[in-house]
Amino acid sequence: MRALIQRVTRASVKLPGGETRRIGRGLLIYLGVGPQDDAAAAEKLAEKIAVLRIFPDEAGRFDRSAADLKAEILLISQFTLYADCRKGRRPDFSQAAPPQAAKPVYELFGRILRGKGFPLQTGEFGEHMDVESETDGPVNFWLDTQAWDGACAP
Repeated sequence: MRALIQRVTRASVKLPGGETRRIGRGLLIYLGVGPQDDAAAAEKLAEKIAVLRIFPDEAGRFDRSAADLKAEILLISQFTLYADCRKGRRPDFSQAAPPQAAKPVYELFGRILRGKGFPLQTGEFGEHMDVESETDGPVNFWLDTQAWDGACAP
């Protein structure tokens, strides 16, 4: 799984039907699912995001986690995180899991975060959406479970 995580002061997503879902201070997570990803990858990534100390303490150091703050989370499916742009002018998305395989893993990832007590809003899987955010910092992180060697995993 691949996740682009943005620390935000606020974020929202406007769905195709016009509904808008919003969060305050927390994390905007763009999540891509690869063909090898499963429940174990979802659990590993959710745990890492929950405990990653990326929020400032009183001294301004990165010493607080999303779990410490009970941060709000906006989760958006993002197959384009698996784009291969090395050849030609059109990105190749063949490394992303097909939608029928990716959607259950994406939904499981959201359930895991909710189970950890996070207030969670989501986009609509596979739909075109308008996402708006106010990045805090800016602070952004790229996580890829396939790149972890065990030392980086929680």
